[in-house]
Amino acid sequence: MTDGPVDWELARRLARKVAGDEPLSCSYLGDSLREDFARFTPLAEELVAAETGLVSDEGSARARVIDRAGWIDANIRAFRRLLRPVLAESASTHPASVVTSKIAAAELGMVLGWMSRRVLGQYDLLLTEDEDRDDQDLVYYVGPNILSIEKKFAFDPKQFRLWLALHELTHRSQFTGVPWLRPRFLELVNQMLDEVEPDPDRIKQGLQEFIKSRREGSDPLGDGGLAQLFASERQRELLDCVGGLMSLVEGHGDVTMSRAATGHVPHAARFHRVMHERRNSATGFTRIMQRFMGIEAKLAQYQAGEDFIAAIESERGSRAVDVIWHDPNHLPSMAEIRDPDAWMRRVPAA
Repeated sequence: MTDGPVDWELARRLARKVAGDEPLSCSYLGDSLREDFARFTPLAEELVAAETGLVSDEGSARARVIDRAGWIDANIRAFRRLLRPVLAESASTHPASVVTSKIAAAELGMVLGWMSRRVLGQYDLLLTEDEDRDDQDLVYYVGPNILSIEKKFAFDPKQFRLWLALHELTHRSQFTGVPWLRPRFLELVNQMLDEVEPDPDRIKQGLQEFIKSRREGSDPLGDGGLAQLFASERQRELLDCVGGLMSLVEGHGDVTMSRAATGHVPHAARFHRVMHERRNSATGFTRIMQRFMGIEAKLAQYQAGEDFIAAIESERGSRAVDVIWHDPNHLPSMAEIRDPDAWMRRVPAA
């Protein structure tokens, strides 16, 4: 399909080629993954609910163990759901050429293929009414990558799998247990998509800022990669709002995972240490990709989210974060994530 803004089939083929294969997933170990996650997903859901008080409005969680190609397909479906209104409007007002469609597909395919080699789990929070419910509201576990990590670091498989499930089920509890959180996230994303319009002047200015920063010895990609560098003022405001929200949910996810693991995952501290080192020790092509995509900046934001929760709990006690779930106006901005005292001055304790 090459008559739209993105040639989705080409993106899929390129992503799968970049993803490569992991032979371990074809062995008997693949069956153990499905059995373990079928058991650990509901257990993790119970432990997260007990730790956070958040209970999903969407019913019980459903797990699906997939390979890299399956993760790519799931994310292409999610992109198409998310971009459908924007692409429909774009196609009617600015018909894309075959060349443009293929360039967009190549970019998307490369990014998805690269990410499919690293991601371990994901909660699919994008829902639509006009698609099969069986393919939505799923917790995905990328089997080949999990098996590779377990082998590389000699992790206890059952403990590591429950630990992973705790993180993904925390995200599901956030987005399905807080009635306004998913709509707020999608509202911000849609506002960002509304602002997507190629602006040669903005691109030129971004390149000038890049060169100037390099000459001054600062990091032009440190605040969020290319997206931040070439963003307009309004886009940067929206990126800041999304950054604050995602820092909060990721920081809350890590904190909840660690606490809910107590008594159930004896090796949780080692898993946490090793995975954080893995995130932050990338080199070569992986490091370059992380910088251009803004992933390094996002990892720093997620750590800031953990630090934010630690700071407000130090002042207000355990589960001080709960006041945020009561009112969308209590969401911290990225600036408040970095300055918890400012947030506490604005938002009263529960």
